[in-house]
Amino acid sequence: MPAGEHNASGSLVGYMYQVHWCLLELLKRGPERPDFAISLELHDDVAWDLNGSPQDLLQTKHHLNSNAGLGDKDVDVWKTLLVWIETAKPGDQHGPQLFLVSTSHAADDSAAGLLRPDGRRDVVQAICRFDDAATTSTNDKTAKARQQYLALTPSQRGVFVDRIWVLDDAPRIGDVDAAVRRALWNTLPLDHEDMFLSLVWKWWTAVALDMLQGKKASVTAAAARTMISGIRDRFSDDHLPTTIELSDVDEDTVVTSHENRPFVHQMQWVRCNTTNLRKAIIDYHRAVAQTVEWVADDIIGLRELERFEDNLRDEWQRHFADMVEDLGDAASEPDRIAAGKTLLRELRESTAVNVRPKYNDSFFARGKRHELADRGRMGWHPDFERLMENLMISTATSAAGQP
Repeated sequence: MPAGEHNASGSLVGYMYQVHWCLLELLKRGPERPDFAISLELHDDVAWDLNGSPQDLLQTKHHLNSNAGLGDKDVDVWKTLLVWIETAKPGDQHGPQLFLVSTSHAADDSAAGLLRPDGRRDVVQAICRFDDAATTSTNDKTAKARQQYLALTPSQRGVFVDRIWVLDDAPRIGDVDAAVRRALWNTLPLDHEDMFLSLVWKWWTAVALDMLQGKKASVTAAAARTMISGIRDRFSDDHLPTTIELSDVDEDTVVTSHENRPFVHQMQWVRCNTTNLRKAIIDYHRAVAQTVEWVADDIIGLRELERFEDNLRDEWQRHFADMVEDLGDAASEPDRIAAGKTLLRELRESTAVNVRPKYNDSFFARGKRHELADRGRMGWHPDFERLMENLMISTATSAAGQP
């Protein structure tokens, strides 16, 4: 791999690690600070603030080499110090606490090792190590940082380094998911842990993207707790989790793959417009795909789905019978088409039948109605049964005539 590509991939992993670590940080420390908010690329890589005022600033460093980056003269250390010298008011003893999060391991006698949050923390010795490295290193990449560090007065250096905490041996990006799973252990729905975690990650990815794009400044620990609790509630006996989102669907591809299905013909028989026809295809696709995921994950049983379909069909039968009665035998074809279109619209908007009491994502009921129409178990045109029979004969004849 060319060096440029390697550097680009390393940077990408670094950004992804920053996003992933932010969620882990939120889960681990959020319970003790519900009024605080966490952010990405606002005050620092990751930051905790209270009412907009930064309290903790975190620099995240991801390395494949466990011993990279935390020596007294290493570039990562001095790049981090430079960021904080320039942005974190190093001489302010009331300034935010400064955390260097690294996947690397710091030697016990290094400045970084001496700044761990443990019983061996020794700020005075850490300052001596930094002072020595600043005066003896000849690395051009750290020259600016070392110069600015040495420009601080001894008192300012003391305040600055006392605010620094090194969190080495942090989980690598491939291990963060397991760490998040442990942090959410008490919340995991039994037997559905993977789906729950995938929804948490999907939510967090959207939140992180909003923060990185400047659409959202931060998210409070309390708001995150509410959101995660809401995701957890979808796994209760009277609710369900939606995993097939509208944004996950490639509309053109799905429409093309389903445009000749029987339920599409059913809608064309009552002159459904193109926009709603496309949306119906998306509803059908999502409902089928969602059913497959729920059944595969044992979140819902086939009998419960059958009962839901029976209820949908019962609702349809009542409306369909009224429509046919109101039309009468002498109704013209335009009137029959108009009545069928009205029936389709009425049931499309109906929320009378839900698969579970608290599950109200309307695409699922709409999609299941189209699935039933696809099987000929319901229809919109008063003569849909005859039309479906003709369609099946035509399809079979065309298939038989193919070489």
